[in-house]
Amino acid sequence: MVNVLIVEDSRISRESFERQLEASSGYHVKASIENAANAEIVCMSSRIDLILMDVCTADDESGLTAAARIKRNYPQIRIIIMTSMPEHSFIRKAKESGCDSFWYKEQGDITLAEICDRTMRGEFVWPDSSPEIMIGMAKSSDFTERELDVIRALASGNRYEEMAEVLFMSTNTVKYHVKNILRKTGFRSTIQLVAEVVEKRLILPKY
Repeated sequence: MVNVLIVEDSRISRESFERQLEASSGYHVKASIENAANAEIVCMSSRIDLILMDVCTADDESGLTAAARIKRNYPQIRIIIMTSMPEHSFIRKAKESGCDSFWYKEQGDITLAEICDRTMRGEFVWPDSSPEIMIGMAKSSDFTERELDVIRALASGNRYEEMAEVLFMSTNTVKYHVKNILRKTGFRSTIQLVAEVVEKRLILPKY
């Protein structure tokens, strides 16, 4: 029997995952919590084999940070990171955190039971890319990685000079990237751009 910890801030989603797993052969939901900060405490007090960890949990606690900490201390525990948000850096950060698999809750053909089964068999299940969304007139896939870095710095409230320092480029290069991004999206100002990428969760400054 695989003991599962669910970490998800939505009560409706937690209950849905619980029902799906309990209906699947071989899984037992040992605990179901809303805050990633408490996940390691559960691992200390109970035998956990698999964690379903949302990226963004209650009280703004990061599932990615919690996953990295758990993997350091309990490397035998399998972790599936879950999200419904297309934020472009989540897949990379989940891999860096040592997670075993990545599941878009509302996208794709793979079911919860399937990704759990495959992960527990030792597979590493990862999407090829984030879901594609429109930002103004541009598709999210139209942006280069460097342009996404610039958008993130903008969304964090940095001025051009600060962005240049953070991104290790000249101020003129920052302005060049911003000009190209605005051209691609059709927005007239960076305020419109930031509002759109944050609303559609292409970029989450805190994560």
